[in-house]
Amino acid sequence: MRKLLVGLLLVLALVIGLLPAAAQDEVFRVAAVAPSATNDLAFSQSMFDALTKIDEEMGKAFEFVFQEGTFVVDDAAVALREWASSGEYDLIIAHGSQYGAIVEELAPEFPETSFAWGTDQNTFGLPNVFAYTAAAGEGGFINGAMAALMSKTGKIGVIGPIEVGDAKLYVDGFVAGAAAARPDVEVQVTYIQSFSDVPLATEAANTFVANGADILTGTAQMVVGPIAVAKENNLLWFGTQSSQAELAEASGVSFQVYRWDVILMDMIASIQDGTLGGEAFTLTLANGGLQMVMGAHGG
Repeated sequence: MRKLLVGLLLVLALVIGLLPAAAQDEVFRVAAVAPSATNDLAFSQSMFDALTKIDEEMGKAFEFVFQEGTFVVDDAAVALREWASSGEYDLIIAHGSQYGAIVEELAPEFPETSFAWGTDQNTFGLPNVFAYTAAAGEGGFINGAMAALMSKTGKIGVIGPIEVGDAKLYVDGFVAGAAAARPDVEVQVTYIQSFSDVPLATEAANTFVANGADILTGTAQMVVGPIAVAKENNLLWFGTQSSQAELAEASGVSFQVYRWDVILMDMIASIQDGTLGGEAFTLTLANGGLQMVMGAHGG
């Protein structure tokens, strides 16, 4: 009897000892689709950088795949459905407001899989959908106030993509900040109706320069064009979404950087606790999801 008891205790000890190892072997897997390149210095890069940071922090307990350049919604739908059907991923991210309808359709078909999409705050009332956005107007206000105080001509040009989501929030915040810091400043805003049309964004920037603007800002992946215009004309540049300091060089002043990893870690914790969705998250300066980074001219 005593030998049996000792044997049982040894087996129990072995089982308990193996539990932590088993837990450590569990890998949290994420799949994400984004409309532009992972080095766009804007929206898509901000998510790729966030997932890379989480990968570095979690190590072998985390894996992710990232499909970039999926601007065509139908192409994104194919990838999202394949990932969901595979059952291999704990969280599927549709990084772009244009993907909302796809998520709304797919999520009920795969109730055991978590989905996240943004920028928006609508979870469609589904228990396995997270939504996320950025309070981009906060950093926009700071950039606008700084730009107004630094402008010598009193004229600033803003190149926006489409008047929606965090792009509109940033532009509105920038205009408000400029007006608060210097009521006489003239902030000219042009929405080019595209997130990716670099030539059109470049044309808009050149028009601002011709009208006397000495500071430019903008949002989305098309800003590489306006940044080049700022450098060519020795103007100042204020950015958002990702740091564009390296590209802007001496023209760069201040950049609002999206830290999606802050809210993604909250999502991961919720999923691991059994909550697959039903909540909206927002990046703010207060929660560290938005960070202001100085460029060469600003720091």
